[in-house]
Amino acid sequence: MSESKSLQGQWAYRSLYNDPDLGKPFNALRFGQGTLELEPSGTGELTGSLGDTKWRLDLIGNYALGNPLSLRFQGKGEIKDELWVYDYMGWLVPRWPNGVDQRPAIVGSVIRTVPHSGGSSPAGYVGSFYAVLMS
Repeated sequence: MSESKSLQGQWAYRSLYNDPDLGKPFNALRFGQGTLELEPSGTGELTGSLGDTKWRLDLIGNYALGNPLSLRFQGKGEIKDELWVYDYMGWLVPRWPNGVDQRPAIVGSVIRTVPHSGGSSPAGYVGSFYAVLMS
């Protein structure tokens, strides 16, 4: 499979608050989750969507071949009459030579680009994300 085609498909996406408190329950670190759908072109462009049944962001961006493959994209969508804009930067995790049951995964960082929720969710917040290929 070509490197660009390795991005194509549906990914289980989860993002986390970057909180260093090891005493905090893992569920308290949840920032977001949904289905990430990626469609790479042969020219380095990337489109897709991220969301679930209650929200959806349309994605546009690009990827660069390499070791590891990198991708950068922006998601925009109107959720409850409010514009949501997030930017994402990630890397396709290389395969381990002796890995057992390793699934394709993307790891990276997400930033809230535009504030939402009446000021309670300011622009500039950075979290971490990972996505695992579903099929």
